[in-house]
This record gives sequence, C-alpha cells and structure tokens, in this order.
Amino acid sequence: MTGGPAYFGPEAIRTSVGYPDVLEPVAAALRDYSRGLGDSPAAVFAPAGREGDVHVKSAWLPGRPVFTVKVASWFLERARRGGMPGSGVIAVFDASTGDLRALLEDEHHLSDIRTAAAGALAARTMARRASRVLGVVGSGTQAYLQTLAIADELPIRDVRLWGRRETQVQSLTQALHARRPDLRVVAVDSAQAACAGADVLVTATSSTEPLVEASWLTPGMHINAVGADDPTKAELSQGCLRRADRIVVDSRELTAIHGDLSRLPENDRGRPAELGEVLAGLAPGRENDGEITICKLIGLGVQDLAAGEVALDLLAAPPERTSTPAHAREVHR
Repeated sequence: MTGGPAYFGPEAIRTSVGYPDVLEPVAAALRDYSRGLGDSPAAVFAPAGREGDVHVKSAWLPGRPVFTVKVASWFLERARRGGMPGSGVIAVFDASTGDLRALLEDEHHLSDIRTAAAGALAARTMARRASRVLGVVGSGTQAYLQTLAIADELPIRDVRLWGRRETQVQSLTQALHARRPDLRVVAVDSAQAACAGADVLVTATSSTEPLVEASWLTPGMHINAVGADDPTKAELSQGCLRRADRIVVDSRELTAIHGDLSRLPENDRGRPAELGEVLAGLAPGRENDGEITICKLIGLGVQDLAAGEVALDLLAAPPERTSTPAHAREVHR
C-alpha cells in the first residue's frame, strides 16, 4: 500500500450517497449472509446508560475486495450540545492485505441509509402491493427515511405520524412535505391512531417498553420494526408477535438476543425466515392479502460493508444529482 488511508467526512458522504444507491447492494449482502457466507459479528454496549449506546459491527464476505469495521454511536448529550445524536466511522480494509484503505466518518449516515434500504426491501417483498396508508411510530431519522424508502416501493398516499416529541414530529412532517409533496402527511395523537387503517406500519423508536398492542393490528397489515436493536429495547408487544402470521428477521442469531423477539420465550419464537432468504426466493414474504406480517430488523455488519463499498465508489467518482440525497439533518434541525 502506498500513502496513507483516504479520509472522507460527513458532508462529502451525505452529498455522494443515498439509500437508493445502496438498495440492491444491501439486498445482495443480505442474500449472502443468509447463505452462511462470510462473517458478520456484532457488539453493543451502553457507556452512557439509556441515553446513549455504541454498536460495533464488522463484516467480511468472500469475493469482496474489502472488509469493514464500524463503530456507530447515538448519544442524546451530543444533541443537547447542538450536534447530531448519531456519530461514528466505518473503517474500510483491503481484504487481501489487511491494509486500511479508508476512514468514512459519516455521522451515522451510512447506517441510516442501509437501514432504510433494508426496510424498503422488506416492504417490497412482504407488504400488499396495493398498500396506500403508512403509519409511523417515531419521529427521528428512521421514521423519515423509512417513509421515503417505502413510498418509493409502494403506492403510498397517506402517512400518519406519531411521536412523543411534538417539535420533532413537526420537523419530520415538514421534511416529508419538502421531499414528497405528493404525500398527505398528518400527525396523530397516539400510537394507536398511527396504526388505525394502516396497510404498512413502521416502528422506529428507542423505546424500552412495547408501544404497539396486538389488538391494533388488522388483517393484511405489514410491520417494519426497526427501532429495537439491543437487549434493552422493544416496540412490539409479545401479543403482536404471537398474532402475526409471518415473521421475518434480518438475522435469526442476533434477533434472538436483541430487540422484540428476544423477549419471547424461546419455544414461542419458532424459526423465522431471514430477509435474505426471502430475497433469494427461498422463503415467502407473504402468501395472501390477509396475512399479518412483521419484519424485525436490527442491522447487520454486511449491510455496512455493502454501504461502505458503494460510498467509496461514489466518493471516487461523484454522480451528477439534481438534489442531495435524503439525510438526518433534514429532520433534526
């Protein structure tokens, strides 16, 4: 290796890569993961207690020119001091030599967009094709990006938002109006109201207790549950999980430890299909319009690997764009 590793900061990364750019690479990475290829360990710890956490995720897949190690953090104190709550870096290494090729200090952007991409893939394969009403529980970055990504996949026309912080819900509503003026976006006064009449529901919070009850679910509904990504968090009640006709996860191994499913007794979890298996045609995402389906996503290192590869390519040769890709700063003002 000649010279030192390349460095790219948040602004360059935000303006160069968005969730549509990583959609198909994330799909390929999830398929490889579910085939048992490569390695993708993860660690989570919370040095700031419930007001902050750190995720360390790494990944290697055969045939890829690089492997990655990501450290992504989320701290409320950072937001209180005027910054974004999310921060972090993806280190990209040469898969043949182990040399450090690049540091992507992305302010959590690559984690954000690869999660949005996974949500879009879940909606594509599990929601009813005629879905028009989207309910959203949460008001942060994933509430924003999941809404945009799902509306790209499905004929969504109405969006109903609920979040605990009114000012943040207002910011989210304004950001969605700016990006997608064709969507009818309204704030509602409860999580139950966000669920009422929804064809697709997104839960994207850091809640430590369930927010959605089984009695609120209706036949044909699909849920993307993306917020509960460590052992302390849960968004869906155990009743929701038991009522679902079909549950798909990004990782059977990791969702048994982290998030909503980990709170179910082991003999109640069954063996859910993985999203990579659904994308590979090895398992169905939905078999009829009456099924209640859930996709539980906690996020995998192979997604970071895919996003990091795409980012390096686009940073080396920035594409011409008519607008900047959607990003967290549009909703966190």
